[in-house]
Amino acid sequence: MDAVIHRLSAWDGLTICIREWDGGDTREPVICLPGLVRTGADFEAVAPAIGASRRVIAIDYPGRGDSGRSRDINRYAPEACARDIMDACAALHIHHAAAIGTSFGGLLIMGLAVARPGLIRAAILNDVGPDVGAEGSDFVRNFVGHDPALESLAACVTYLQAKLPPLSLDTDAAWRRMAELTYQPGPDGRFHPVWDTAIAKLMNRTPPDLWPLFGALAHVPLLLVRGAVSNILLPETVARMQREHADMTVVTIPGIGHAPLLTEAPALEAIQMFLAQHA
Repeated sequence: MDAVIHRLSAWDGLTICIREWDGGDTREPVICLPGLVRTGADFEAVAPAIGASRRVIAIDYPGRGDSGRSRDINRYAPEACARDIMDACAALHIHHAAAIGTSFGGLLIMGLAVARPGLIRAAILNDVGPDVGAEGSDFVRNFVGHDPALESLAACVTYLQAKLPPLSLDTDAAWRRMAELTYQPGPDGRFHPVWDTAIAKLMNRTPPDLWPLFGALAHVPLLLVRGAVSNILLPETVARMQREHADMTVVTIPGIGHAPLLTEAPALEAIQMFLAQHA
């Protein structure tokens, strides 16, 4: 199943890139929301596996991937991204859906549950909760804000292998694809991030209390996927989430850090079963 690319014009004229895998419309559509500086292409393997009889869409937020850039970093903030998602759903005639959110994308799901009650019918949070581990947050800030300007795709692979936490990338081809989704050649012939590194400045702001947003998912079927060695989603956060959402299902991926790719067998099987039951 190949994706169709939509390029929508946002409220301020910025281009928003959306991938859609159309498997039919007899089941609830699924909105896929990537990590802070990731793109919808991260779901290229997951979408066909969950897309039978349903539409699956994945979004490049502003400043990431094939979406437009802005001189105003506030355009990259969560509130602006949430507005883009709601507008994209309206443009694509999606009135309610299941949602999968990795890291930042999971936080957006919580925000959407507040901003547009009824939009999210079932939620899958990938390695994220209302509290974020300080060590992991520091790593993300430094990684996002740095342009290594690497000389080749092979150098990108080596760089990522040295920088990233343990992930389920067990072949040369998998690492190469991760590099292709993370860096792109620029006019200078060197490889640069597929995001605007100014996004890192948003992480210098004092984070709000996100537990009330998580509370908006109290009556929404919820699956939490966690990397067993994640330094973003800590065990104590998971424990509190379970206390506040007693029906939440938790799947832990052994040996994996932030964040699972969701192609791991335990993760994908749990997602397929969850969607079959709730969407």
